[in-house]
Amino acid sequence: MTGTRAVTRAVRGGVTALRHKLSAGELGSLPVVLVLAVVWITFQSLNQNFLSPRNLSNLSVDIVGTGLIAVGIVFVLLLGELDLSVGSISGLAAAVFAVLNVKNGVPEWLALVVAVLAGTVAGTVQGYSIARTRVPAFVITLAGLLTWNGLMLSVLGDSGTVNLDENGLVAKLTSYYFTDDAVAYALAAVAAGAVFLVCDLDRRRRRAIGMPHRSLRGIAVRTGALAVVAFGIAYLLNRFQGLPLALLIFLVVVAGLDIVLRRTHYGRQVYALGGSLEAARRASLSVTWVQTAVLAASGTMAAVGGLFLASRITSVSQSSGSGVLLVNAIAAAVIGGTSLFGGRGTTWSAVLGMLVIQSIASGMAITDTPPAVQFVITGGVLFAAVIIDSLSRRSQEAHGRA
Repeated sequence: MTGTRAVTRAVRGGVTALRHKLSAGELGSLPVVLVLAVVWITFQSLNQNFLSPRNLSNLSVDIVGTGLIAVGIVFVLLLGELDLSVGSISGLAAAVFAVLNVKNGVPEWLALVVAVLAGTVAGTVQGYSIARTRVPAFVITLAGLLTWNGLMLSVLGDSGTVNLDENGLVAKLTSYYFTDDAVAYALAAVAAGAVFLVCDLDRRRRRAIGMPHRSLRGIAVRTGALAVVAFGIAYLLNRFQGLPLALLIFLVVVAGLDIVLRRTHYGRQVYALGGSLEAARRASLSVTWVQTAVLAASGTMAAVGGLFLASRITSVSQSSGSGVLLVNAIAAAVIGGTSLFGGRGTTWSAVLGMLVIQSIASGMAITDTPPAVQFVITGGVLFAAVIIDSLSRRSQEAHGRA
């Protein structure tokens, strides 16, 4: 009985805190979670295979390439800026890798490093240009979109398409699975344990300086809910082929960058710059360095994402990095909850947003729905996300929180 009462009190406390946040406009990830639930329920009712282990496993791999690019977009959006060049950078990185490895015989690991560095250099050039000239990022990166795309076409040359080794390092990024069930369950346990430790550490720090903090019971309930979800996902993945290597890399990268943003001096500078550029300048923050580093991070993530996209189809062509890739990457970050006004969002926003977009695409595919409908639905979800973001900001301003 005592344990039940403790859980009940924790749940009531969580509900009260949620109501307080909602009234203040701090919606967090709640809207996108609700949208994702609606999408999954809808497509499952239309086709019973939507939530099958096979489809969910494929979905978990399909979100990685564009999701990694969206994570880089989150960094830029936190500054209140926009990077339009990520699609072209991803295509350029894939082309550099393919030409070095396939055409010139450079070892895969070295070609991969050079390809990622190409994205880093491209992002750094753009970031430094933005910081020094103070020209809006979307103008500089629009020029970058054209420049890097032209460079990609030049690198590929007349051949147009380069096929990758299906048994090579890059190809295995999206084709390798950990077939041992223990790996997926171990990852779920580590994730739940890490969340509990991080939340408890934050609770201790806040309590030590007299700030409001979550109760230990509340943290335990939250961790328990996450553990149920994590082990459920592990169970479903194990029913197909096991834990995909691509998903493992994606989650590790997202978690690592989340720590960088929320637990380091650099991350606090990024949020401060997005909150108010002028205030950041007056506080003597190195605006040039932060803006350059953020665009460099965006370029790096675009390059990594481009390699995963090339891995998925084991080829690179003149169309790599084009089409709806840029739109999906930006939409994923915004739909996931990253504010267009800067200063609010996390790397996990990209994961949630990408889940929504790819779930819609997957659902459309297995229900034989015309692609045009997918664009309409995704556009509608993005429009709703922007409206919610705007209303949330107004509510926060009314409560003196923005």
